[in-house]
Amino acid sequence: MKTEDFNYDLPEELIAQDPLEDRSSSRLMVLNKENGEVTHRIFKEITEYLKPGDCLVINNTKVIPARLLGEKIHDKDILGGDKDTHGAKIELLLLKRRDNDIWETLVKPGKKARTGTKINFGNGLLTAEIVDQLEDGNRLVQFHYKGIFEEILDQLGEMPLPPYITHELADKNRYQTVYAKEEGSAAAPTAGLHFTKELLAQIEAMGIPIVNVTLHVGLGTFRPVKVENVLEHHMHTEFYQVSSEAAELINNTRRNGGRVICVGTTSCRTVESAADEEGVVHPGSGDTSIFIYPGYKFKVLDALITNFHLPESTLMMLVSALAGRDNIMAAYKEAVQERYRFFSFGDAMLIM
Repeated sequence: MKTEDFNYDLPEELIAQDPLEDRSSSRLMVLNKENGEVTHRIFKEITEYLKPGDCLVINNTKVIPARLLGEKIHDKDILGGDKDTHGAKIELLLLKRRDNDIWETLVKPGKKARTGTKINFGNGLLTAEIVDQLEDGNRLVQFHYKGIFEEILDQLGEMPLPPYITHELADKNRYQTVYAKEEGSAAAPTAGLHFTKELLAQIEAMGIPIVNVTLHVGLGTFRPVKVENVLEHHMHTEFYQVSSEAAELINNTRRNGGRVICVGTTSCRTVESAADEEGVVHPGSGDTSIFIYPGYKFKVLDALITNFHLPESTLMMLVSALAGRDNIMAAYKEAVQERYRFFSFGDAMLIM
């Protein structure tokens, strides 16, 4: 299985740069995973494809303002010294919280970020020291500050929008789902951006429970696969959590013959990570590096609400595992012809 098998041509003007004013008014492509048939709808009409007895699984992670812009500190500038000395510009992207104010980060430019390098943010409000270099080029960083880290981050950090979005976001909450709660993601679970509180209330009123799980989204999910052979790709780990209540709701749905419909690939990867071989979801938390590609047998998920993904990404491979590569490639070709909007702020697909 080659990475290039999941490539497709996308005109640049179809990459959505701004979110729609009404979240639920985006377009919705409904794809029949058995025969590849496609239907074109509006997202808020998704209720017509749901029925009592189903459950809707959402990822309630919240994106943190994870992009920090700082300056390299010279030795004489370190805490308490001369903070006015300007060093080289350094950008940090927070990927994953470790223990004791240590974070796994992506640092640009990497060549200026050797172990021992110290960085100053906000005139000393926050400082960081690179304590280790990881095999994949990421860095472990120890932060030093006074006060509450989250409040400092909210003051100094920026929303880490994907590189293909070049417009500035007028309202940073538009890169959050309306149900975002658990802080920790470096990127939004973008399929959830289409839901409004009113639409979710309408779905619950239909007798469809909404199940909250958590997976803190890292950037590895969105990166193009760099190896020629798909099976040689190394997935980054991401933290997930499934409560006892969530596991019980999903398991009851399956026992009673309902469908488990996941909102986004992150919700899908969470329930598949938490399930045993019999498809029973167990409560718990931990790191997952699950990699879903064609040939994978889904244990829990029956249907998926998702966005249109980057060529040659692991997410293209996941949706191909669910609907078949040929069906996905044909649907994407039709989406381009029909001028659908692609990626984070783009339109949606329901695979069922």
